[in-house]
Amino acid sequence: MLWVPFTLAGAAAQVLRNGTQASLTGKIGTLGATQVRFVFGLPFAALLLASAVWQDDASLPAMSSAAWRWTILGAVVQIAATALMLLVMHRRAFGVAYAYIKTEPVLVAVLGVVVLADHLPALGWAAIAIVTVGVVVASVAPGEFRKLVSEGRMIAAGVAAGGLFGLSSIGFRAAIEALESGGFILRSLTILVASLTIQSALLGGWLLARDRQAFVASLREWRSSLAAGFLGALASACWFIAFSLTPAANVRTLGVVEMPLAALLSRRLTGRAMPRHEIVGLLTVMAGVVLLFVSATT
Repeated sequence: MLWVPFTLAGAAAQVLRNGTQASLTGKIGTLGATQVRFVFGLPFAALLLASAVWQDDASLPAMSSAAWRWTILGAVVQIAATALMLLVMHRRAFGVAYAYIKTEPVLVAVLGVVVLADHLPALGWAAIAIVTVGVVVASVAPGEFRKLVSEGRMIAAGVAAGGLFGLSSIGFRAAIEALESGGFILRSLTILVASLTIQSALLGGWLLARDRQAFVASLREWRSSLAAGFLGALASACWFIAFSLTPAANVRTLGVVEMPLAALLSRRLTGRAMPRHEIVGLLTVMAGVVLLFVSATT
């Protein structure tokens, strides 16, 4: 059950990172804020890896060809998933878009069975279904449910984004398992640094070539960018370590606790009371999380 505290820590760090990135979006644009998590996160991830090497008094695990293939897959599809997510959120209401994308736990579970033979117990599948229903209820106001099925292309794009996020999780878990030496923390951080290097090169290179102004702006906003990078690296490190300990579907399902965490933070900052549908949805999410714990311990 060591994957549980790592997943919860990852979810908390991700909520804080999202808030920091959101503050950057208005200053340096969406793509500029997106690349911050990779480019500014890489140095912090490298420091975490160096600390793990020093702590274990061990050498870096050798990257096999299989580990590189899975890492490249995870890194590339995560960028593609982020691009689709931004497209859907730009075209649709945030709640509706979020409901599409958070079909991810179901898709991760299916992909985990197909790709990695990560079979879940019946209670695990039930927990994933309950959490997904809770996400939809919390994200979509009662009068907006028709919007969920009103535009096929956006449904396809949103579900595809969730599927690609799921595939990236599967890719990273497979890459960690493909390393033949090192403890689970050292292997996880090795894959994290490799993936962030790939993503920084791809997205940072794209911005330098096509939108240099956004890249330079992120350097100008270096204090906020460093904060977002640190929180992003911390969140990803926790996710990756959790991936090394349990099927990715368990991690991504429990990771949905970022919703109530974000709701509580928003309420504290804005004083806005949560509407009834959000309360019902979040309670449903938590019921699914409790069932996930039961399935993981039986």
